[in-house]
Amino acid sequence: MMLFFKDTDKNPSNTYVSNPDLKTVNFHPSWSGTPKGDDGKFRNLYHPFESSLLDVLKWKLSTNPQKEEKEYDNRRLNVDFDPAIISGTEDYMIWMGHASYLMRINGVTLLIDPVLLDNMFLKRKSNLPMPVEQIPPLDYILISHGHRDHCDKKTIELLSTLHPKVTFLVGLEMKSLLSSWTTGHQIQEAGWYQEYDTGDSDLKITYLPSRHWSRRGLFDQNEILWGGYYFQTSSTSIYFMGDSGYGPHFQDIKNILGAPEYCIMGVGAFRPEWFMYQSHISPTDAIKAFNEMDGRYFIPMHFGTFDLSDEPLLEPLDILKENADELDGQLIMPVIGQNLLVTKNPVASSLKDQQFSKENYL
Repeated sequence: MMLFFKDTDKNPSNTYVSNPDLKTVNFHPSWSGTPKGDDGKFRNLYHPFESSLLDVLKWKLSTNPQKEEKEYDNRRLNVDFDPAIISGTEDYMIWMGHASYLMRINGVTLLIDPVLLDNMFLKRKSNLPMPVEQIPPLDYILISHGHRDHCDKKTIELLSTLHPKVTFLVGLEMKSLLSSWTTGHQIQEAGWYQEYDTGDSDLKITYLPSRHWSRRGLFDQNEILWGGYYFQTSSTSIYFMGDSGYGPHFQDIKNILGAPEYCIMGVGAFRPEWFMYQSHISPTDAIKAFNEMDGRYFIPMHFGTFDLSDEPLLEPLDILKENADELDGQLIMPVIGQNLLVTKNPVASSLKDQQFSKENYL
């Protein structure tokens, strides 16, 4: 059954926006564009984001029940990188940590959500597979939303200098943020279900809804759009979730664009769940969403690099292993630096078939 935003044609106070220069791929009669509320701010399709300073204070002032567990769990993500991957001509998908991915698809090189340098807010707890200066020439940089663990000023400024011809693919209203960090780079803004102009008939990149929110400063909440990405070629499809809580939009995406071969799913920064559920999906709900999308390969992200929440850094992987039998597909070991495209990496296999212990992550 098709699911669509219940208020699309019923709430007269909403406005609906898109980029008129880009193609919209959602042709359902009830789809009018990306919704904004009567305050002019972007809103989720099904679950309005409820911002509460009291809830933030409650979380920050509460004792973390996993505090001791976090202190004694010193496991870290593995890094295993072969430079031949990026020097060759084959496609690849390389996890750089957290939500950062370096990809080559149909000969086009992409970098998603690059947060590659420490800043005053975030300190990496996993190594990069390569120095930033060794990233191959980029065609596109994609930034799913404006939160600082996905959009870093220092990283963007450095990449803009190193890749003067790169084009940015972002959500609506992000150009105003990026323009001062770049030097005349092309920036394409898309609304939900809009396809970017890549000039490649066999590479379609579509911006998609997620259940999240945005803020950079004190007074700009939900003024920049948030979302995920769907990559389609004649031979494969890849869904990048971005940040998202659980919701019906996962089924919508499958119904509109088809079941993705690869699903890159955020699984971390989910505790305490009473607070995080609006923004970040839990590992078990990520499995549920993956199954609803009829994905083939599940690739977990958004854990192990930045300490953003109450759970230990690698607890999401523990939970995924415990629930691996619930997956209607294959769970891929998330090793930083490896090529995670199964068709290009014969050693990639299910977590069910691999040893999983503290010795694997030190």
